[in-house]
Amino acid sequence: MRRALVPLLAALAGGAIGAGLVLALEDDEGGGGTRTTVVRQAPLGGGGGGLDAAEIYKRDGPGVVFVTADVVDPAQTPFDFGPPQQGQSTGTGFVIDGDGNILTNAHVVENATDVTVRFSDAKTARAQVRGRDRSSDLALLKVDPEGLRLAPLSLGTSADVEVGDPTVAIGNPFGLERTLTTGVVSALQRRIDAPDGFTISDVIQTDAAINPGNSGGPLIDASGKVIGINSAIRTGGGGEGNVGIGFAVPIDTAKRVLPTLREGKDVERAYLGVTTATVAPEMNLRVDRGAVVQDVEPLTPADEAGLVGGDVIVAIAGEAIRSTEDVSRAVDSRKPGDEVEVEVVRAGKRERVEVRLGKRPTVVG
Repeated sequence: MRRALVPLLAALAGGAIGAGLVLALEDDEGGGGTRTTVVRQAPLGGGGGGLDAAEIYKRDGPGVVFVTADVVDPAQTPFDFGPPQQGQSTGTGFVIDGDGNILTNAHVVENATDVTVRFSDAKTARAQVRGRDRSSDLALLKVDPEGLRLAPLSLGTSADVEVGDPTVAIGNPFGLERTLTTGVVSALQRRIDAPDGFTISDVIQTDAAINPGNSGGPLIDASGKVIGINSAIRTGGGGEGNVGIGFAVPIDTAKRVLPTLREGKDVERAYLGVTTATVAPEMNLRVDRGAVVQDVEPLTPADEAGLVGGDVIVAIAGEAIRSTEDVSRAVDSRKPGDEVEVEVVRAGKRERVEVRLGKRPTVVG
């Protein structure tokens, strides 16, 4: 059975445009009022003094918004005639401060020509895409706070999250506004594809039910603080609905890029230029752990420094490398232009190579 990883983006009017628009939704209830659906409500606090689902929803629900984006398809060929294909996509976002800043997913507002947000009191406002980072699938929207009752959510930390921790997701699956679901953290340090084709590391996996339309909504812990931004789901068979495997970009990743997004600048990331695989016993290498280089992109920092396929990276800048995730983490924590020492095992011998990291390209390849 084929399983697909899809962004949580719902397409409404005008048809689906581009990859990731996975659902056409027709609202048969009519009207523009807020509808609330509580899928599952379970105590989250237990004996630890945390909030229950109802308390979290009451506190954080008003800060969750419905995002609607008018989008165009930029991929028309020279043989396409007539106006560009247009459509409308929807997702979720949440207020992060009293100045009108709203965090969502980058793919929610991909190729958007106009963005509006609707608040819990049914008020709507046009939003400016202040900044966007396709490598982390995050975008910052800005609305004029004048006349709006903003209810910012508190940002927690993803560093202390553990498997089994209770979670709450609030979003707009299939256009059903401010739906709450609950679950637990199912796994940590997952990797998912970003809109630019690179990977997002340290992703939180949850079984809280999230579906198309949840994109950009908050994943919340038992204290009511945001620990992640819901971004993708794993689907089974031909369906596009929840199968209990959802993924959220960690809030600590968002915190790192937010200052740059607020300034409207592009987020620049360091780049090495290798494809690696985690060392496994069946590879019959001469090391027990590390990341073996499978491919070196031409004219990249790795190529210029002399790294070759078959090298096993065991350390970067003195940090032990045990997996391919460690390579991504070590490079992502640095800036373009930084010089790092990469320690490799080559033909059974340890060697050290000096690499000046480059700037990550806008798309893979």
